[in-house]
Amino acid sequence: MLEVNEIFGPTIQGEGKFVGTPSIFIRFGRCNMRCEGFGVEYTTPTGEIKKSCDTYYAVDPCFKEQWEKLSSKEIINQVSKLLPNYKIDIVITGGEPLLYWKNTDFQELIKYYIQNGHRVTIETNASLDIEFTQEYQKNIVFSMSVKLSNSLEPYKKRINTDTLSQISKKTRLSYLKFVIEKTTKENTINEIKEILKQIPKIDVYLMPKGATIEELNINSQAVITSAIENSFIYSDRLHIRIWDNKRGV
Repeated sequence: MLEVNEIFGPTIQGEGKFVGTPSIFIRFGRCNMRCEGFGVEYTTPTGEIKKSCDTYYAVDPCFKEQWEKLSSKEIINQVSKLLPNYKIDIVITGGEPLLYWKNTDFQELIKYYIQNGHRVTIETNASLDIEFTQEYQKNIVFSMSVKLSNSLEPYKKRINTDTLSQISKKTRLSYLKFVIEKTTKENTINEIKEILKQIPKIDVYLMPKGATIEELNINSQAVITSAIENSFIYSDRLHIRIWDNKRGV
């Protein structure tokens, strides 16, 4: 069984290599990080105030009662009710979906959509050890949002060069995606360059930090400048500009 936070769409992919692409999202609960440095303040169901990333409701186990335990067949059935009359992208996100990599239901889910002609993206922090044991797994697009020091997570927990290298070598369209803040951009760019020295060449996207339109506007111009100066690719966060981080759209 898999812990699912929400399933929604059709909508568009809001960030990364396929921004603007019609997609259905399957968001899993659980994460191996908290990323308090991203500073998104929220209130738990018990009234406690905490800080985390903008998907805290899929990260913090305090919200576990809101997650459903579903089999791959049950997820496929729910998604089938949302599918348009064309091959839409399937985005598997979280939380941290690679916590389920060794789960049979998780692999059955991925295999089903790849074999039925869908492009499958897994949005991951790429910090966990994984092995490619099946040929279909090489068709997954890994959108690797590697966490930097601004997340306040320890280096050894957030940087896994073995996993980054394996994904870079064995998949074709996977890419790295980093969250950048105006005030710390120089240090952040140096961190990224150090990571890139240790792994095969791969596309790098820079995104402005921001869970609101106002915060995106504060950071976006500096991030665009950094992308231009370092031959990286700028990615906006289109879903926040349109829906202001509203869930389920």
